[in-house]
Amino acid sequence: MKASDIPEVNRLLKAEFCKAESPIIELVAAQTNDPFHVLVGTILSARTKDACTAGAVRRLFAEMSCPDDLRQMTVERIEQLIFPVGFYHEKAKHLKALPDVLQEKFNGVLPDTVEALCELPGVGRKTANLVVALGFDKPAVCVDVHVHRISNRLGLVQTKTPFDTEMALRATLPKRYWKTWNSYLVSFGQTRCAPRNPHCEGCPIQKFCNEFRNKKEDK
Repeated sequence: MKASDIPEVNRLLKAEFCKAESPIIELVAAQTNDPFHVLVGTILSARTKDACTAGAVRRLFAEMSCPDDLRQMTVERIEQLIFPVGFYHEKAKHLKALPDVLQEKFNGVLPDTVEALCELPGVGRKTANLVVALGFDKPAVCVDVHVHRISNRLGLVQTKTPFDTEMALRATLPKRYWKTWNSYLVSFGQTRCAPRNPHCEGCPIQKFCNEFRNKKEDK
């Protein structure tokens, strides 16, 4: 895949995205229109399938509408509400600490930059970028395992780590695609371009994929 192919690939990925069920954080952003809810939902979603995250989000949000609600909860109560998301013990501790850190560092106002968001408990660059993009509707390149894997399979980047992929995409991907690239590739990775045994037959972006082309040449 060449940089000049990005508009066409993005168009095809968008069409596939519209056919599939939206990722849970997309739904949280649309339903709440609140960056703090997007942040909490994104923390919960790490290393957890969307179906499990959806249940945890529903239970927690029924009792939480603002940072102070989390402050009033015990860690044990948060654990009860978010179980069985992955690493729920650690996530409950992060959520419990979140309101106080937010108050101490940012006077209780959720920041809208990746660097500042990364100062909050349980927040790495992937989470921060997603909050900037979906919560604040600002350009940000969120790279999770799907974005890292598929961007490399396509040959758009040649990187070893998600951080390197983020930096490479920032340099290569036009800004108008930043906010949606994650959503499209996460959905595509969940439905077709799996880590193992991807469904290459009939893939709408097959002709752009370096990995598919290399496999074909090896046969």
